[in-house]
Amino acid sequence: MHIRIESLIEGARRARGAVVIVDVFRAFTTAAVAFARGASRIVMVPEPAEALRLRDRGVGEICVGEVNGIRPDGFDFGNSPHELMQAELPDKVVIQSTRAGTVGVAAAAGAGEIYAGSFVVAGATARAVQQTGPAEVTLVAMGWNAAVRTDEDEQCAMYLRNLLQGRRPDPEAVRELVLASGEVAKFHDPGQPHFHPQDLQIALEIDKYDFAIRIFREGEFLVARRQG
Repeated sequence: MHIRIESLIEGARRARGAVVIVDVFRAFTTAAVAFARGASRIVMVPEPAEALRLRDRGVGEICVGEVNGIRPDGFDFGNSPHELMQAELPDKVVIQSTRAGTVGVAAAAGAGEIYAGSFVVAGATARAVQQTGPAEVTLVAMGWNAAVRTDEDEQCAMYLRNLLQGRRPDPEAVRELVLASGEVAKFHDPGQPHFHPQDLQIALEIDKYDFAIRIFREGEFLVARRQG
């Protein structure tokens, strides 16, 4: 198994083989919470306007996402795992649009299989990839707005690589590295209330969930489903 780490939108476009699109703060932590809360599937789209159109068409019931970290007008929830912890989602179809995670999923046209990666599903994601035995794996750290590298996504990609290569990285050491990074400050900034402090806590609960999130191309849609 050849494993490569890529970054940002260009990395998603270059990705081949089994591809894990990593977005820790917060898209794919939020997606994991949605599945833990009972969502049946998540339709992932790059643009907020598309998410609203799909909801109007009855493709899904709930729009979740962000632009520059803020919930777009008309959306039911922001890109917040804390907010979704309060949501009633059993058997609901969620439509998610974010400026990094779902944009990266849409850009990964060369992928053989796609997973949504974050710390909370890291172990399960590594196991799911190993079960399919791909010759090539690309781990894509999406960063801020798919344009600026961030420590939490880069660290998560390296954590996944270590797991895939049979090593046992120290979750607490990784967590401390992320907590020392610049992205953490916004979760404690009163001027940015959309970044809930609880989002940070949830995102760093490494291996919290025992399922992976695999994304399938189903007709015109990119549909994420709980695996495991």
